[in-house]
Amino acid sequence: MLKRIHHTAIICKDYARSKNFYTQILGLKVISENYREPRDSYKLDLALPDGGQIELFSFPTPPDRPSHPEACGLRHLAFVVEDVAAAKLHLESLNVDVEPIRIDPYTGKAFTFFQDPDGLPLELYEE
Repeated sequence: MLKRIHHTAIICKDYARSKNFYTQILGLKVISENYREPRDSYKLDLALPDGGQIELFSFPTPPDRPSHPEACGLRHLAFVVEDVAAAKLHLESLNVDVEPIRIDPYTGKAFTFFQDPDGLPLELYEE
């Protein structure tokens, strides 16, 4: 029945800052960008390398996350990378704070966490 995730929707507070983060720092390509006047909201569709997408939305006054990162609901968004250490260095060179690399005790794979401009937890998980 289900084949794969088509997209993940993210609501941001500062559209320009988040657009820069996802396109310039994470390197995602813009599929389409639309301003929705009745909602005073942007919708930015971004392409992931595997064919999935991130939909980045802006709204005038979205509420903060209730807690970090253990709020009920989506805990974090994980991206597969070939080399976690190299990806960590790249993000840090762009002034992104990245946690120390850890090893998953069940798979033996390296992973680490960082945050988007609104504090959404993002993970890099080694392929």
